[in-house]
Amino acid sequence: MKRRELLQRSAAFGFMAAIPLLIPAESNSKTAESAKDIPPGKPLPVTNPLKPPAQGSIPVAFLVSEDAVVIDFCGPWAVFNNVSIPGRKDNPFRLYTVAETTNPIRASGGMKIIPDYTLETAPAPKVIVIPAQSGKSQAMLEWIRRSTKGTDVTMSVCTGAFLLAHTGLLSGKAATTFHAAFNDFENQFPDIRLKRGVRFVEDGNLASSGGLSSGIDLAFRVVERYYGHEVAESTAYTMEYQGQGWRNPDSNNVYAKIRPSTDKQHPVCPVCGMDIDAEIAPSAYKGKNYYFCLRGHKQLFDATPEKFVAGLENQ
Repeated sequence: MKRRELLQRSAAFGFMAAIPLLIPAESNSKTAESAKDIPPGKPLPVTNPLKPPAQGSIPVAFLVSEDAVVIDFCGPWAVFNNVSIPGRKDNPFRLYTVAETTNPIRASGGMKIIPDYTLETAPAPKVIVIPAQSGKSQAMLEWIRRSTKGTDVTMSVCTGAFLLAHTGLLSGKAATTFHAAFNDFENQFPDIRLKRGVRFVEDGNLASSGGLSSGIDLAFRVVERYYGHEVAESTAYTMEYQGQGWRNPDSNNVYAKIRPSTDKQHPVCPVCGMDIDAEIAPSAYKGKNYYFCLRGHKQLFDATPEKFVAGLENQ
């Protein structure tokens, strides 16, 4: 699914009044806060460890529906699947997909998935992964609420945060989402403390990551919490993964601000910073034209253009 399509999926939840665009990135976790005091190359302490079972595998459920974004769930799937514990007979994680039915669904790019279980037949998970997707039924929301009562981690990836937020479980907690969905998320869920410019956020047994590849870093973080830093490092080495976001979730500051726009060479939407849709007519404000990726964003801008223009001028 392209980025514009992904945002359109989140836009289906509704657009609200516009708000100022620039919010300073906040420190995300005790682990990140302590990073400055750790010598280079020395592992950071795991401040909120999880206890793996003495025997057996940790069940990980991937909740999917139509248009589930492939990297959002396949990235974490690959991380959990590549964990190896010397001397352990069982696989550290047992991975399975869950959907409303076991009928085939089409993920982004046309990948066909036959879910392993329905919401009614799925084994009780200790970890839930919620990727960006189209589905948002009451049955899905209730399954997340019910299952999260027994999870160690329920994690969203990208705009999967909207689905998790609609359960009400994130109320009063901190979270993040895809950078181009920040304003939509903040408007719809003012009781959730949105954090911009972070790879992921952890709050109790709930966790959320930024867009797309950020879910890989959150999965590594979950591995680290269960099995320690060395196992997470070994898994990253096996996968030839050189990303450092799982070590420092505050490393996403490039997304704390909207991308700069150039009128002719590379105009971007003033609401979210995504590439524009040339078929949408521009809006004029104080002698300057502004272009948009979605008609809904044009409507937001037209309602209160001064808020968005002020945000751009302050970058």
